[in-house]
Amino acid sequence: MDVKSALRRPSAPAARAALLIATAFGAGYSPIAPGTAGSAVALVILWLVPFSRTGVVVFFAAVTIAGTWAAHVVEAAAREKDPGTIVIDEVAGMTLAVLLLPLTVPVLLAGFVLFRLFDVVKPFPANRAQALPGGLGVMVDDLIAGLYALVVLLAARVVTGWP
Repeated sequence: MDVKSALRRPSAPAARAALLIATAFGAGYSPIAPGTAGSAVALVILWLVPFSRTGVVVFFAAVTIAGTWAAHVVEAAAREKDPGTIVIDEVAGMTLAVLLLPLTVPVLLAGFVLFRLFDVVKPFPANRAQALPGGLGVMVDDLIAGLYALVVLLAARVVTGWP
């Protein structure tokens, strides 16, 4: 059963809102690499919206909290562990990857590449975090991947001055 069908049964507004959030307003339906599409949504938002430092932190917190709830609702409705259409975790992870850096094009692109690499490879403990229940299990592995990307970017900045 696909996620949309599962959520149509109880057509509650909360279930529809959860689906919109979990799929990053439809990016999760990308036929090719939905996770990359979700990461690209974050990249575009971070590039286009003139966030203050506080604004980026608030955006990250809101995406993480709402995303955990939405992922939990959608995963339960789909009766499937971390369906591919859930990409709000990629939005949160990508945002964390650049959270402490200026949102310049080089930072965003390097963060995107590093985040996708760590999200695909899932080094410890990200590989174990997926086993956590519900929305927490969906979100935490991507947050770990985002944290790894952030650490690499900060180290590169200290050592080389780039990005």
